[in-house]
Parts: sequence; structure tokens; C-alpha cells
Amino acid sequence: MPDPSTYRPAPGSIPTEPGVYKFRDPHGRVIYVGKAKNLRSRLTSYFADVASLHPRTHQMVTTAGSVEWTVVSTEVEALQLEYNWIKEFDPRFNVRYRDDKSYPMLAVTLNEEYPRLHVYRGPKRRGVRYFGPYSHAWAIRETLDQLTRVFPARTCSNGVFKRHNQMGRPCLLGYIDKCSAPCIGRVSAVEHREIVDDFCDFLAGRTDKMIADVESRMREAAQDLDFEKAARLRDDATALRRAMEKQAVVLGDGTDADVVAMVGDELETSVQVFQVRDGRVRGQRGWVVERPDDDSLGTQVEQFLTQFYGALADQDATVTVSASREAGESVPREVLVPELPQDADELAEWLSVLRGSRVALRVPRRGDKRDLLETVERNASEALALHKLRRAGDLTSRSAALTEIQEYLGMDSAPLRIECVDISHVQGTDVVASLVVFEDGLPRKSDYRHYSIKEAAGDGRSDDVASIAEVTRRRFLRHRADAEQPEALDPQTGRPRKFAYPPNLFIVDGGAPQCHAAAAVLDELGITDVTVVGLAKRMEEIWALGDDEPIIMPRTSEGLFLLQRVRDEAHRFAITFHRSKRSKRMTSSALDAVPGLGPTRRTALVTAFGSVANLKAASVEEIAAVPGIGPTTAKTVHEALAVGRQESDV
Repeated sequence: MPDPSTYRPAPGSIPTEPGVYKFRDPHGRVIYVGKAKNLRSRLTSYFADVASLHPRTHQMVTTAGSVEWTVVSTEVEALQLEYNWIKEFDPRFNVRYRDDKSYPMLAVTLNEEYPRLHVYRGPKRRGVRYFGPYSHAWAIRETLDQLTRVFPARTCSNGVFKRHNQMGRPCLLGYIDKCSAPCIGRVSAVEHREIVDDFCDFLAGRTDKMIADVESRMREAAQDLDFEKAARLRDDATALRRAMEKQAVVLGDGTDADVVAMVGDELETSVQVFQVRDGRVRGQRGWVVERPDDDSLGTQVEQFLTQFYGALADQDATVTVSASREAGESVPREVLVPELPQDADELAEWLSVLRGSRVALRVPRRGDKRDLLETVERNASEALALHKLRRAGDLTSRSAALTEIQEYLGMDSAPLRIECVDISHVQGTDVVASLVVFEDGLPRKSDYRHYSIKEAAGDGRSDDVASIAEVTRRRFLRHRADAEQPEALDPQTGRPRKFAYPPNLFIVDGGAPQCHAAAAVLDELGITDVTVVGLAKRMEEIWALGDDEPIIMPRTSEGLFLLQRVRDEAHRFAITFHRSKRSKRMTSSALDAVPGLGPTRRTALVTAFGSVANLKAASVEEIAAVPGIGPTTAKTVHEALAVGRQESDV
């Protein structure tokens, strides 16, 4: 492994101007590209204290064998050069925002004599105009089905077009008037292109003018008593409106904007983009990528916008048809983001150059645009959850994850049963713990347990280490008790019930102190066949017994993903139990001092009135009407709550 000190440049040799830098490995391959306002300040930070760097950055500087830089005049030039180098070298330590799937687009082949409308996936081609991307191919087909009755343009392949030209008969769409049948000369090439141009104008947003024109011709036909033509035009106007309804209006002022949202966890980030044109959602795209180091949200926004719009500009550079360069097709007038990057002005200037006119980059604070951003954020959250669900449900991924955990932790076999403990409390009160179980990489919820911590209760302070030790002791004492009764088997599976056998891997939420506390309990109980580790949240570090340094698994590994999912599930289960316990304590505390009122009748009262506050406002008769509560008890409850009201008023 290269030592960063061997290739560290002298600080005085690094310029203080803006520029772009490249880290290369010992073989000369570019492994990271970055930009900086001040090259000296930025590069010095990589070598000042290597041990304190983020694990991914630490791996990068210890993998590199050299660093070089290029000085530029402005920060906008640095932005462009950084994008060009990332595209050229594809560095392994740069996050690339590649689509997680291929999005379909509606393509119009304007470079052909008889342009064709069809569904297309892939890079843009010369002489073709594109609309979208759409989330599903069926959405394009629905749009075509609605619009071809008004704009009967050709949708068939070149082979079908040639065959019907030779036959002298149109296809079915030609017979039902959903195609103008240029294959048999029903319309000329010029007339067919006019139909296609009108179709493109409609999808480009000039909808109101188009509908008004159709309705005007409909009224003229009705005045001329040509009712058949008027009915046909009426149906055309209806079809145009239905096609417009497929694209919901989200911004009533006809705004052209891209709305970007980012939602992530410690390992991955979900990015969603809604493309709004003329106030309507015209396209949607999404990515799930590895989270780049400890970068702020603003830095992630900058990296994404640079790659996203840089790639669109590259695609448009290959298109020669002038219509494809209309304002708003690639770079809109506005880009709405969750947080502005540090170099927001330079980024907006770069986007303006790509568009050819001013582009506003801003964070919506209120109104419809803020509501739309929140909608995009919800879509990003759902996309991330779906991504994790698919990943967790894949058998191959689970097998790879268990194998990776076995190798990194030096276990004799794959951890087919994993248990994890998490502690939850609020400043030392209502301390609870959760125990979750995963078998074969999947949660076994029937084995989940939660605990009220006894040793920490009532002392007014939090001691996570002692709480971990208590839960570990209670769990494995139960294991030892169940193991002494081998006849207690599940009649359906033949397996020992619940905790009669130990886990292969026991995870505690925390670092080295929590890990050693759990291990000490196992030593005390004489249990030696369980691997104990601690998983720290901040850096996803894995602390094992006897190691002075944590184990750092690759951030893209299936093993780390599984460990994180187990830890997060334990945290969720603990939080849920803690909230319910705290809620019960807070709602029933006012009734605890009422003489003669036990837990059952306290619960009945709170259930009947919904809350203690509603109960305080009730009369004696209303309280007595609750089943199980007599007039005497009702009067006692009413008086006790009345005293409580007076004390709170004082």
C-alpha cells in the first residue's frame, strides 16, 4: 500500500489559484478527480492528518501513488474541466450518477423522409427529436394512442412501411384513421411532415393554441352544416384534452423547471428528478448511488448537477436538428434543489452557458414549488426503500453478504443467525432495549424481543455499556435455560424453540466499550461459540475483540449492507418500544394516585375518552358511564383530576 508521505507535494509548490487535480495510482491510472477554489488549501487537507480522513478518502490517498493539478482562470472553467476528466477517465473513487435503469423516450425521426413516432431507449441520435424520459413505456403508447387520431403520423417500422408500400394497402391503423398512410401515397411527404410538426408542437407545450384551433374549425364546420366533420373535430379536441390530463399540472404559472431531491442514509443516496415543462411533469428519472464520503448535501447537489447536465449537453451536441435545441428541452429556466452548493453562482453561470440564457438555481421555501419538492423527496425515499428491499430479498446478494461477513470477521462459518441489541432512552429515563434476529439474511420477527432495563431504571442517568451487559446476560441466561430442555421442539419444523440455540454473530450497537461489555458477559457464562462485534453508526466501523483498530468493510459490499440493515432494524424496534412505554407512562401518571383505580380501569378510562386531558374535562356522570366504573369511583376520579387541574393552574 503506497504511503501518502512519499508523494506528498511540498506545500509551497502548490498554487493558490482555482484548478482541477487528479490522483493516480502507481500504475498511472486516474483514480480520483476533484476541483478547488484554492488548490493549495484543498490538496494540503488530504495529507495533514491521514488517520482522521473518512474511510473512503483514506483508502483513496493510500491507493494513490501521485497527484497532479491544472490551474484554470475561473471556477466555471474548473467545473467544466472536472466534468470532462470524470467522463474521460471514469475514476473509481468518483461517484458516477448512472441511471439504475434505461428510461424510455418518445422519439420522432425527423431525419427520415416520412418521420416516424416510436418508443426509444438509448443514447440520442442525430436528426431525431426526443420527448421524455417517461417512467414507463406504456405511458408513451397511451399518449400515442390518444394523439394519433388527431395527428395521424406514421408509427410503423421501416420494414412494415416498405411491405405495405409494395402491397398497395395500408395497415390497420390506416384503415381506422390513426395513420395518414403515407406508405400508399394517401398524403405526400410534405403533408405528412406538417402532421408530425404539429404533433411535436403539441408535445412541446403549445397545447392551448392547438386546441383552440381545433375548436374554431369545429364551429366553422357546424355553421356550414357539415356536422360529420364537426363531430370528428369535437372528438379530436376531446382526445387532445385527455392527452393533456395524463400530465398533471403541478405549477399553474407554466414554469419550466427541474426539481431535484436527495434522500440517503450512511451508505447510499437516492436521487429523483422531476422535469416540469409548461407547468406539467413531462419526465421523471431516478438514481440510487453510493454516498460520497462525508460530503454535505450541497456538495452532493453540485456533483449531481454537473454530471447530469453535462451528459445532457454532450447528447445534444450530437443532434443537428434545430428543434432539439429549443430552450428548456435539456436545461430549464429554473433548477430547484434541496440545498444550494457552496459554488452556487458559478454553477448557475455554467448552466446558463449550456442553456444559452439565464438559469436560476435556488431552494424553494414556500408555495407550490416547495410542495412539489416535498413530493419529489417522498418519491426519492420510496425509491431508496424499494432498492433496499429488492437488494435484501435477492438470494445471491444475501449469500454474498454472509460470505463477506465471515471473511472479514474471521469466522469459521457463515453467520446464518445474527442477533443485534440496541438501547433507547431519553436522558436516562425509560431505558429500553431491543433484540432483533436475522436468519439466512432475513428478519425472523417471531424471535424479536424487547427489554425494560432494570439496573438503569430510576437512577436518572444513562449507562449504555451496563445496559448492553444486562441485555446480553438476560438473553443468554434464557438460551441456557432453553438448551437444558431439548424435548421442547417446534412440532412443525423440528427446530429448538426460540432461544434454545445461540446466534453465530452477536452485534451490539456501539463501539469497543459496548463490544467488550457483551463479551465479558459471555465469558462469565462460559459461552465461547458466539462472535461478538460492535457496529458504530458514525463511520460504519466494526469493532471486534482484540483489535486496536476497527474493521472497515467496503461501502459497496453486500456484507456491510446486511450489517447496517440489522442494526437499523434493532434501532427501529427499540425506538418503537420506547415511545409506547413513554406514552403509557405519561398518559397514566395522572391516574396513578387515584385510590382504588387499578391498571385495568385506568386503561378503560383512557381508552374511552382518548386522553387524560379529555377525561379531566368530563363530568362525573360521563365518567360513571364507562363500563366497570361506578358512581363512587367516578366521583373519586373527578375529584383527583380536579385537584390536579388546580395545582397546574397555580
